[in-house]
This record gives sequence, structure tokens and C-alpha cells, in this order.
Amino acid sequence: MTVIRLTRMGRKKRPFYRIVVTDSRKRRDSGWIESIGYYNPMTEPATVKIDEERYNYWLSVGAQPSERVKKLAGK
Repeated sequence: MTVIRLTRMGRKKRPFYRIVVTDSRKRRDSGWIESIGYYNPMTEPATVKIDEERYNYWLSVGAQPSERVKKLAGK
């Protein structure tokens, strides 16, 4: 099953996350199918950018968003 979730980037104590589509059996930071946005909690206010068209496409073909991605996307 495909999932839409966060993958951690950045350095120690300075997290930056990409919003990616991946296989649910893969580890958090391993290979992904497509990157559809990013989330930067270190800026004030936190920055979230999601390609809505690609997000909706992946939802339409059965990808399941994680709880955090649902909150960030506002859906």
C-alpha cells in the first residue's frame, strides 16, 4: 500500500521534512516514489508547501496520508 508521510531531512536539532509518497513497508527515510511538498517547523510561523494537485491525485488512487500529513494538508 502507498502512503503519504513525512521523511526527515536537515541536520541534528534542525529538522526539515519532505512530504513524500512511498510504500508503507519502507523505512521512514528510505526511498520514495514522489516528493509532493515540504514542512519546515523551524521558521516562524512554520512553513508548509504541498502540491495540491499531486496530493489529490495520490489520494484518488488509494494512497493513505499519515495523521501528521492530514493535519498539515488541512483535510
